[in-house]
Formats: sequence, structure tokens, C-alpha cells
Amino acid sequence: MRLISWNVNGLRACEGKGFSDVFRQLDADFFCLQETKMQPGQLDLQFPGYESYWNSAEKKGYSGTAIFTRHKPVDVTMGIGIDLHDHEGRVITMEMEDFFLVCVYTPNSQDGLRRLDYRMSWDDAFRAYVKRLDQRKPVVICGDMNVAHEEIDLKNPATNHRNAGFTDEEREQFTDLLACGFTDTFRWKYPEQVTYSWWSYRFQARQKNVGWRIDYFVASNRLQPRIADAIIHTDIMGSDHCPVELVLD
Repeated sequence: MRLISWNVNGLRACEGKGFSDVFRQLDADFFCLQETKMQPGQLDLQFPGYESYWNSAEKKGYSGTAIFTRHKPVDVTMGIGIDLHDHEGRVITMEMEDFFLVCVYTPNSQDGLRRLDYRMSWDDAFRAYVKRLDQRKPVVICGDMNVAHEEIDLKNPATNHRNAGFTDEEREQFTDLLACGFTDTFRWKYPEQVTYSWWSYRFQARQKNVGWRIDYFVASNRLQPRIADAIIHTDIMGSDHCPVELVLD
């Protein structure tokens, strides 16, 4: 079973850069998107054999998530059930027979860390949410989680120490999530590999590979025996992020 996650940084723009071709090329069972930046009806995007589910932000042109699936879900829910956190289209949960799939676009703490307090509140609420799911059946979380967990996960850790996505607070929250019984699948599979999933559009960062790994598949620990591979598709363009993949037996 192949699962793909991609922050497309505006799906309408990404479609103009070949999104549909990439979708067909990757041929996934589940294809999860973040930062769609669109409302229902703004783009007619359908693929034979797939159903799609969308959670759009109330603010137009902002945030948003979507899941395309070849497999009919038991249930689909939007958000995490907390009004404070459910206006920006950041979470879709798809319940399958033997696991939950959670597509998430974690809030960015913003320049000057002006949204760090909100981010801390979000991380606490999201962790509690997936812990509750995990009590029922295994969970696969995927998406742009807006944190480089360890120094290996970004090119310049020393100069980014107090920047959004690499603060002690955000990194500790990710550590706390893993401590609740979850696995960072890529790092579990490749403990020493340096590969990034996001590059700034500035300063030719992608050409120079000055990047961050902030896009993840995080799975319940009991799914570890099923992890066949974890892949970061650095060669795929169309966004400032590249797709990440989880292969489960």
C-alpha cells in the first residue's frame, strides 16, 4: 500500500505545473494534500478510481487539506473537534477498517514567532486527538508538520535555532508526540540519511539543497513491522515542498 503526502502550496498553481501528471505517476492508494489554498468548486480535479475529500479554510486562498483515496473509508471527519482549531481546514481524518489516516497541515509559528503560543496550543490539542484515535486502532499521520525535529533535518541548524519550525518548543512538542507511541517513519527507516522536503523560494535554496525536512509520515509504533519504505521525492517539482511517501506491507 502506497501513501503520498504533498504540500502543494496552492493546488491551482501546482496543477499548472504538472500536478495531475505527478499524481498519475506516483500511483498511490492514498494521496494527501496540504495548503490547497482553495474553496470547493474552484478547480475540477478528478481521477478515475479515486474519491476525494476536502477541508477548506474559511479564509479564502489559505491553508486547506484534501485526500484522494482508492479505498472507500468507513468514515471521514474534518478538524479535531475543537472550535478554536477548526476554522483553517487543517485536518482530515479518514477511518479505514484497520487504521486511521490523518492528513494535517500544522500551523506555522510565523516570522518573529508571533503565532508560537497558538502553535503550542495546537500541538497539545492535536497530540491529544491522535492519542484518542490510537486507543481505537493504529494511526498514520501525514503532512506538513512545520518542524524540523533534529539538527539532521535542516541544512543550517545553528542559524535557525529561534526561527519558526526549529524552536526548542516546537521540537519538544514533536518529541512528546513520538513519546506517546508514534514513529517518525523516515527517520526510523533511515537514521542517518540527510534529505529535505522543503526549500525556500529565495536564494536558489533548492538548487543548493539548503532545505528542511518538515513533511512527515508518523505512524503508531505497532505499525513498524509493516513499514516497507519511506521515500522523499526530491526530484518532483511543482511546489516549494516535494512529495513524501510511505509504503506499508
